[in-house]
Amino acid sequence: MNNTEYLNPSGPYGPRYLAFLETVAQIRPSLHRYCARMTGSVMDGEDVVQEALFEAYRKLDQFDDSRPLKPWLFGIAHNRCIDFLRKRGVRVEAETTAMARDAVEPAVLPALGLGRAVEHLLTSLPPKERACLLLKDVFDYSLEEIAELVDSTVGGVKAALNRGRTKLAAAPPPSKSARTIDPELTRVMKLYVDRFNRQDWDGVRELISADAQLTVADRFVGKMADARYFWNYEHLWIPWRLAIGEVDGEPVIIILQRGADTWTAYSVIRLNVIDQHIDRIVDYVHCHWLISTADSVTVSSPS
Repeated sequence: MNNTEYLNPSGPYGPRYLAFLETVAQIRPSLHRYCARMTGSVMDGEDVVQEALFEAYRKLDQFDDSRPLKPWLFGIAHNRCIDFLRKRGVRVEAETTAMARDAVEPAVLPALGLGRAVEHLLTSLPPKERACLLLKDVFDYSLEEIAELVDSTVGGVKAALNRGRTKLAAAPPPSKSARTIDPELTRVMKLYVDRFNRQDWDGVRELISADAQLTVADRFVGKMADARYFWNYEHLWIPWRLAIGEVDGEPVIIILQRGADTWTAYSVIRLNVIDQHIDRIVDYVHCHWLISTADSVTVSSPS
C-alpha cells in the first residue's frame, strides 16, 4: 500500500485518514508541549512531534480503529522523545526500578500544580519520572493510561510520580544556566540576517555550503539547492524581517512579523555552522506556536 491511498477519502483508508487529521489538529498543541518539556527545547520538541506524526501516518493502516487515536499518538511521540534523549547521551536513572511492579505501591504525593516555571525543571528528572509527571499533572492522564503509554505498570507509575514530585518539591528555584557562545555562529548569523533582510540572495548563498541541508518544518526537507526558499520568502503572506535573538537561551534567528505599531516575534530559524559556512538550516516559519510555548524569547539585534 502506498501513501496516496491514505489521501483518498473514498479509498479504504479514507475515513481513518480523515480521523487522523482531525485528531492531530486538536491535540497538536498539547503534543508539542509534551515533547518540548521532554526534550528541554521547544524546537527539538517540534522536530520530535513531526517525526512522530510521520511515523504515525506511515503506520495508520496498522491502527486498531476500536481504540482512540490520541493515546496512540502520544505513545509514538513518547517513544520518539526517549529515542531523542538516548541519542543525546542521557542516562536514565532508576529505569529498571520504575519499570518493575512494586511489592508495596507507594502513596502518591499530591500534584504540584505544574505551572510553566516548574515545568521546565522537569528536564532535571530522569525521562521516566519526567514523562509520568507531565502525563499526570499536566495532561491529566489516568495511572492506567500512563502505564500503557510508558510501557510500565500502575505501581511503577506511582513510584515514578512519587520520586519526581519529591525531587521537584525540594528543587531550588529555576535559574538560567550560562550558555557557551560560539563567536563563529554569531558572526555568520549577523551576516545572514543583514543580507536576508536586504534580500541579497547571492550574498546569503555565499554563507551557505554547496551541500547544505534545509528543513522547512512541515513543508520541505532536502538540499538547500533544490528548494525555492528565497522565492518563498519574497512571496511570504506576512510582512517579515529577521533579527538575532534567543529562545530559551539558545542563539537563533527570530522571524519578526509586522504588527499594528511594532515588530513582534513570530517564529524561529536555527542555523548550524561548520568551517565558517552554514551546513544546515531549520526554518520553523510555519510553526508559529513555538514562540508562545517558549519560556523566554529575546530579540537582541533587529536589522
